[in-house]
Amino acid sequence: MSMLVSFQSPQKSRSLALLAGITLSAAIAVASSATKADDLIIKFDQSQLLRLPKPAAEIIIGNPAIADVSIQTGNLLVITGKSFGITNIIALDAERNVIQDQRVLVRRDENKVVNIYRSGERASYNCAPQCNPQLVIGDDPKYFASTRSSSEAKIGFSEKSADGGGQAAQQ
Repeated sequence: MSMLVSFQSPQKSRSLALLAGITLSAAIAVASSATKADDLIIKFDQSQLLRLPKPAAEIIIGNPAIADVSIQTGNLLVITGKSFGITNIIALDAERNVIQDQRVLVRRDENKVVNIYRSGERASYNCAPQCNPQLVIGDDPKYFASTRSSSEAKIGFSEKSADGGGQAAQQ
């Protein structure tokens, strides 16, 4: 049986103590960052509920062009994906303490979406249950404009019918 005994100088002991302190500080930093909320993934043009641990007095959105937030109750938020990208949401309580700071990723819903490429230009269709044109940022500008125009015309027609009690459909 052998035993190793080591005697260290005071300077080496201080260096080891400093190294141990740095290691402990790094471990605490990693542990505290782990308590931060996971990324919230929202699909483009869809909404998702987010329940906060306590009521929020103020909501800050990093980039409102990417996501929008509305407060349903003090601690229940509705987040809507408006455009593709990454932003963040910060919720503050009445004393302006951070309740939640969370990244929001807005992604395209690839489920039942078909992309058609013609000469490098993309046209997107939602195929649930049949394929219909879908407005998606990044599609061919001509296809996007045509789809938007058709959609706006249909919405306008529907609004006229609703306002006129169906009289617009008779004209």
